[in-house]
Amino acid sequence: MQLFFTQLKRGIFPIFLLLTWLNTSPGFAQTSLRVTGAVIDASNGQPMFGVSVSQKGTTNGTTTDDKGHFVLNNVPEGAVIAISFVGYDPIELPAGNTPMAVQLNPSLNMLEDVVVIGYGSVKRKDVTTAISSVSMDDLNERPIVSAAQAIQGRAAGVSVIQPNGAPGGETSIRIRGTTSFNGSNDPLYVVDGVPVDNINFLSPQDIADMQILKDASSAAIYGSRAANGVVLITTKTGRPGEARIAVNAQVTQNQVANSITPLNTAQYTELMDEIGIVNLPDGLTDQTDWFEETYQPGRIQNYQVSISDGTEKLKYFLSGGYLDEKGVLDAAFYKRYNFRANIDNQVRKWLNVNANVTYSDYSSNGINTGNGANRGGVVLAVINTPTFAPIWDPENPGQYNTNFYGVNITSPLENLARSKDNQNRENRLIASGHALISFLPELTLKSSFTLDRRNAVNTSFLDPYTTSWGRNQYGEGSDNRNINTVTTWDNVANYNKSFGMHNLEVMAGSSWTQSYYSNSWINGSHYRNGSIPTLNAANRIAWDNTGSGGSDWAIMSFFGRVSYNFNSKYLLTANLRSDGSSKLHPDHRWGLFPSASAAWRLSAEPFLEDVTWLDDLKIRAGWGQTGNQSGVGDYAYLQRYNITRLPWFEEEYVNAVPTISPANLRTRDLTWETTTQTGVGIDFTALRNRLTVNLDYYYKKTTDMLMWVTLPPGQASGSIIRNEGEMSNRGFEIAVNSRNFIGDFSWDTDFNISFNRNRFDYVALTPFYWAAPTSDVISDQVVRNGPGRPLSGFYGYVADGVDPETGQLIYRDLNEDGKITPTDRSYIGDPNPDFTFGLTNTLSWKNVNLSVFLQGSYGNDIFNASRIETEGMYDGKNQSTRVLDRWRIPGQVTDVPKAGFDLRNSSYFVEDGSYLRVKNISLGYNVRSDALTRLGINRLQPYISATNLLTWTNYSGMDPEVNQWGNSGAVQGIDWGTYPQNRSFVVGINVEF
Repeated sequence: MQLFFTQLKRGIFPIFLLLTWLNTSPGFAQTSLRVTGAVIDASNGQPMFGVSVSQKGTTNGTTTDDKGHFVLNNVPEGAVIAISFVGYDPIELPAGNTPMAVQLNPSLNMLEDVVVIGYGSVKRKDVTTAISSVSMDDLNERPIVSAAQAIQGRAAGVSVIQPNGAPGGETSIRIRGTTSFNGSNDPLYVVDGVPVDNINFLSPQDIADMQILKDASSAAIYGSRAANGVVLITTKTGRPGEARIAVNAQVTQNQVANSITPLNTAQYTELMDEIGIVNLPDGLTDQTDWFEETYQPGRIQNYQVSISDGTEKLKYFLSGGYLDEKGVLDAAFYKRYNFRANIDNQVRKWLNVNANVTYSDYSSNGINTGNGANRGGVVLAVINTPTFAPIWDPENPGQYNTNFYGVNITSPLENLARSKDNQNRENRLIASGHALISFLPELTLKSSFTLDRRNAVNTSFLDPYTTSWGRNQYGEGSDNRNINTVTTWDNVANYNKSFGMHNLEVMAGSSWTQSYYSNSWINGSHYRNGSIPTLNAANRIAWDNTGSGGSDWAIMSFFGRVSYNFNSKYLLTANLRSDGSSKLHPDHRWGLFPSASAAWRLSAEPFLEDVTWLDDLKIRAGWGQTGNQSGVGDYAYLQRYNITRLPWFEEEYVNAVPTISPANLRTRDLTWETTTQTGVGIDFTALRNRLTVNLDYYYKKTTDMLMWVTLPPGQASGSIIRNEGEMSNRGFEIAVNSRNFIGDFSWDTDFNISFNRNRFDYVALTPFYWAAPTSDVISDQVVRNGPGRPLSGFYGYVADGVDPETGQLIYRDLNEDGKITPTDRSYIGDPNPDFTFGLTNTLSWKNVNLSVFLQGSYGNDIFNASRIETEGMYDGKNQSTRVLDRWRIPGQVTDVPKAGFDLRNSSYFVEDGSYLRVKNISLGYNVRSDALTRLGINRLQPYISATNLLTWTNYSGMDPEVNQWGNSGAVQGIDWGTYPQNRSFVVGINVEF
């Protein structure tokens, strides 16, 4: 043993002396550096905070502060400093004593971007399905009220229209066409992993990222609610660095973009003489410009404030906002208050917890616009009310004038007064929390729980004096309330592992959702003095129109996904989801929805490696099924009954009990509506990532469509819900992204165009479904849905112009029997466009940013039912000046028939609804100065913006982007006094400090 230690010392001691000498020798000493510097955005010169700065190959790292500065200690001389930030090209620099001035360039290589998918994320280059990303860059500079408006014209295959311009009005979104007849056609919205039915509660300024899952192979992981596609929204979170405060304030002025001119009193009097139904006194003159009295400049005030901060372990993001919109129609309004808190904490290396709370309170009133003037429609009443009439009744001060010399007309101001005291208010709380457990670096389990509670109160009031309807009822009020609570519990396990060039991801999970809903309603009349708009002041509470209700539903789901790729060259993904819905019959309530997709990156093959201008070329294909059970009611398969209460206070009903009658027939085989979709696509990137092209073709087939079927007379009930029909959509999409110039002057172009062909293929029981009345004087409905045709086709008579001898419209005798009968009707128009498109050009030069967004539709028809009211010349309502060209004498050649012509639903009222619109122009300036820096202001950007600035169209109505039936799948493209779109001008400012 002694010998062993002696020999060991002899060997080690000289080595120890050598190492000591090397470490202390001036020529071999290791110097520890303190590396400092600042990072700015090369595109705008702004400091960047949260940028990762590290010694390459080590864990020694830090992040930049809110001024872009960083300090990295204990860096050996000769080390390499790696600097990176999401969305920017990384850079590596040698460490040194001199402070670094680092400029990061926005990345042109979008293939490395991470995109969110169902229950996970993936690099864009590894995507095997059809996914569109929507840029959020210019949201703060546009006067958009809802997050849905941010999608319009920005994604191929996604049709977005705002059916009317009412404050807080709904937005209709169709992803690759209409797939359901009676059910919902809205996509599923998933906000931070939480499925929600709409996104009205969400402030657009809170959104960080938006992805749209368009095909079944991407959406099938959400199963039963993904038949219409999925919109994934990720909200903003805190980032490491110093605390940051951001303020966005904007003021918008709205005005009517187009108007229709009515006849003056002299022209109106002449028309009434021709019609011969109104005896007007002599000497009438113009008194009221109803357009000027009814319309006003609208305005929007929108303010949003956020505070964010974070460390490597704890991050938070707080935001609050207020939006106040006053409509161009007096009394129309929309208000929203919103608050969001997002807190993320890395409690341990193996445990991450997150809490996300959103609260919003929004209110509006329902202005009646989409009807004729006699039904309370304000828009048409502006034209239909004669200009000789005063606003107020001269003999009854404080009452609206009703003296139109025997003509049944309600002025637009009286119609507005019916709505001014109405209020639809809803508050919504969405609170979610999750825990992410990392058992291994490659194995995680995420458990999340969500509470979604909505509380709505809708009230109305008519005083007993001002309006004629209020006087008839001696005042009238109503109060309707409902509350809905949805709870969701998700558990998802993920396993990600790479084995050399083999990459594997396995995901499995479960989801449980349950909803409870209750409502109540009451109304009353005969108010005392009419000054208090509450039901406590009503003397008569309706006994037969009050009540309460409630319902619940639940869905249980199990799902899984396996993804494999070999060196990002050959990629394969398979999904499977099983859903059970309480709405469907117990024997048929479970649905199985599989999907699969694959991709081949040709650019990674040896035979293309010498093609230097090609960055990436990938072909992909997918197939999948998704389900739908919306629109059928919570107890769809059960036999339900109507209960009719009896007037218990009358002597003959003192001991009577309510009567019961069947509401429907029971459906014993009610099951899922299923959409099967197949698609192929090509992703192409070239010229050093400056040109990206995405091409997609798809075919969608919906079977077992859930439809309300009208039954023939003699049945116990008049209707039944059943799996009735089939529908198909096929289409082609093109998306092009081009970086035309980069550097001090940059110019980016984004273009997309979508073609979709819809067809109602098959129905089992009812051959045709009629919808959409268009007038009080025409009994026919104008929409007929039947097999072999696109949805929502207009059906009526073919008008071949005006007969010069009689002044009547010439209706085509299609069956050639010598007379015009209902059998001569045919399809006269199609509201489905041939294609829709969007084009965005973004230009920057030094501190100036300019964005121009064009959007349009081509090949769609509009049935202009408003013209029946403004050109029909069938009663005493005033008309538009177009009737000045009406036929008056035999032999006159004109395209406007005579007064009192044979009025029918016909092609005379069908117009081309194609349009090209300058949807938005935004101009911003980034103010930079040392004084702002000293004040701690990192960003000061004033901007101006204009929306709906110009529209090119042949449509004669007030706006071509219209549908009186809103978000209906069965009826589209009808204009019947619909609230028009606005032209908006915005002044705003973004501040960060």
